[in-house]
Amino acid sequence: MFPDTGNCRENREYYPIKNKYDMTNIKLVISPKTKINQLLEEYPQLEKTLIGYVPAFEKLKNPMLRRTIGKVATLQQAAAIAQVKTEDLINKLRKESGQELMDEQSENPYTTQKPDWFNPDNVIDELDIREMLAVGEHPVNPIIAELKKLPEGKTYKVTAPFLPAPMIDKATALDIKHYIEHHDQETIFIYFCKSQLPGYLSADT
Repeated sequence: MFPDTGNCRENREYYPIKNKYDMTNIKLVISPKTKINQLLEEYPQLEKTLIGYVPAFEKLKNPMLRRTIGKVATLQQAAAIAQVKTEDLINKLRKESGQELMDEQSENPYTTQKPDWFNPDNVIDELDIREMLAVGEHPVNPIIAELKKLPEGKTYKVTAPFLPAPMIDKATALDIKHYIEHHDQETIFIYFCKSQLPGYLSADT
């Protein structure tokens, strides 16, 4: 079971579950935005199910990884790591916890098809975060700092043991594009590119 890493009940939304299994108790509704630690704090019996559905999370037996990834990763991100539909994972967990199934169709927000902008010759820097994750370090903020300095049209490469979805989400919020390449079962390459702004005019124009 994931260790307690703090008060995960803060900023949590609770709703009454109205189904044949539970008409009175108030539970955490399992949704794409549910954090892994929140899920397992409320439903510890789902740990085996989650790891079974997302084999990459077998690596989270490392306590350091559990303290870092479990606090920030959502179930939507977990589905992306497992390369499965978000609603399939949510409904698997909801069924085992006695909740109504979700019928909303969720799209995968991550780019796995090679985009037009990708050119390996444009990679100007890279970082392998596998050792950082293994010792419990947070690679998100250092990499985001590097991406903010990335020249337009150039690419930054990250090597990871599984999809670092929180990192990609933060980069996307900064209008930084990404491309995910699955090298093998243990290695993923993520390429980040800061594209030139539409309508950009140089100082000489």
